[in-house]
Amino acid sequence: MPASIYRGRYAPSPTGRLHLGNARTALLAWLDARAAGGALVMRIEDVDHQRSRADLEARLLTDLRWLGLDWDEGPDVGGSFGPYRQSEREDHYAAALTRLETYQCSCSRRELREEAHAADGEEPVYRGTCREGPHHPERPLAIRWRTPPGVVTVDDRLCGPQVQDVAHEVGDFLLRRRDQAWAYQLAVVVDDAEMAITDVVRGADLLLSTPRQVLLQRALGWPTPRYAHVPLILGPDGAKLSKRHGAPDLSALREGGARPERVVALLARSLGLVDARVEVIAARDLIAGFELARIRPVAVDWRVLADAARS
Repeated sequence: MPASIYRGRYAPSPTGRLHLGNARTALLAWLDARAAGGALVMRIEDVDHQRSRADLEARLLTDLRWLGLDWDEGPDVGGSFGPYRQSEREDHYAAALTRLETYQCSCSRRELREEAHAADGEEPVYRGTCREGPHHPERPLAIRWRTPPGVVTVDDRLCGPQVQDVAHEVGDFLLRRRDQAWAYQLAVVVDDAEMAITDVVRGADLLLSTPRQVLLQRALGWPTPRYAHVPLILGPDGAKLSKRHGAPDLSALREGGARPERVVALLARSLGLVDARVEVIAARDLIAGFELARIRPVAVDWRVLADAARS
């Protein structure tokens, strides 16, 4: 793909340190952009003001560079499509909001779960409880989109066609939370459109939310990028790897003296990109011949990865 066409992005949240799962997704997003001869945008998704921290942003950028990754635009290098921090783009989200049919909602998460008899962690379908006005107007109010009917199909580069009736399966979803933070669904759609992103490579945990974003893109008259949702590294409980599993973060590996080429080799082996005997390789040496379709994830125990990275 010509460099003038491909624009990818990696968009971490500075709410914690990057672990091996984050690093693997970043590596794949970077490889896809570099193999296409395109541009890579670094975008900081810090709409969560309570949890986002400037020191964590600085740390994650340092860790990614240590791994051998670089980017063409971002908060630290500039570019024509900035600002590149979501906390500096709130007026962009507010402008998009005025173009959508919305309403205020006072429902709490607990109320929604109880009403839908949903289990903890399960997202209940919102059936328009506050469509005619918030039931508790004295509370802080969220903003929901009156989700239009219709089936959305997303042809994911790795996962194949994804079909969802958003209005029926999700309902009217949030665009702004009760704490006034902008919802991920709106922010990411605005940012990808205004930064001219053509290709999105991100973790498979975001696959089910993609039809909502496509529906918003259509409503706002914006193009839909190509999506590729890459496999996650899982913890022993089958959930997405996180710090609660005790997984080492990139900073710990870097500061502990690990070689970045060893970490890259481990990540590449876990994706079937290199032979199992490859123990060290630089990220740049994976670009030639890289194709996302080559990914063949192999069963991996993050503890083995961590131990090998330290050795």
